[in-house]
Amino acid sequence: MKRNWPLHVMLLPALVLVLIFQYVPMAGIVIAFQDFKPWKGLTGSEWVGLDNFRFLFKYPDIGQVIWNTLVIAFFKMAAGLIVPFLFAILLNEVRLMAFKRVTQTLVYLPHFLSWVILGGILLDILAPDGGLVNKAVTALGFEPVFFLGDNNWFRFTLIISDVWKEFGFGTIVFLAALAGINPALYEAAEVDGASRLKQTLHITMPALMPITIVLGTLSIGNILNAGFDQVFNLYNPLVMEKGDIIDTFVYRLGILNGKMSFATTVGLFKSVVATILIATSYRLAYKFANYRVF
Repeated sequence: MKRNWPLHVMLLPALVLVLIFQYVPMAGIVIAFQDFKPWKGLTGSEWVGLDNFRFLFKYPDIGQVIWNTLVIAFFKMAAGLIVPFLFAILLNEVRLMAFKRVTQTLVYLPHFLSWVILGGILLDILAPDGGLVNKAVTALGFEPVFFLGDNNWFRFTLIISDVWKEFGFGTIVFLAALAGINPALYEAAEVDGASRLKQTLHITMPALMPITIVLGTLSIGNILNAGFDQVFNLYNPLVMEKGDIIDTFVYRLGILNGKMSFATTVGLFKSVVATILIATSYRLAYKFANYRVF
């Protein structure tokens, strides 16, 4: 401590920010156990115990909302692992470095765009009357598809658009893992007569499996995070049945309808489940990939 005290002092600003913006607001959890009235405050509102939680599990739409969240989040996580995994392998096989750098930059760019901007772009290109995608669909002889207004297509649209936005960022992780593979392994395989496909199957893919397991297990903690920004900017009453997730549900209850106690209850329920899943995922990451943070 005497030797490293300057480093601890450097951590203080970050620690203060975390305390102010992360831990102090946790006092608001008490709202979940109250019939909260803003004009009465945290100390003056009536205490109702677990009534809000009982109401939560009896609420007619909560089952569908949780199911929507799980389905959308699961397929986002699965596609968000598989697509960058395959794309990194394909990009690694490219020998023309200029093309490789340009491609990597282009697929990485959407990550920096907010869903407010991308939402507007998707509304235009997916429009059933004149959208770029539907022009291609009709040119092939099919009927136009209302991607953002049809319950059967909305989840698919959310998953594909999320993968398009984020797979470039995920590819970087796998490319970094590929850079750590010993070139001698490929040289030995080439001497033994192994083709590029066999080198990929028996050297490249096994080398990527540990980081894939780590990313997959750690993402379990986000199973209840289906992407508020994306869904909020793309959904509408037509797709509420299949597109409403926990975060948008809480937003409507707490902000639009003023049911702050019930919204806090749903948020607390989500946080408790997420904490359990995160603890489990870290345990799994340590067991199967020997990965641990502390």
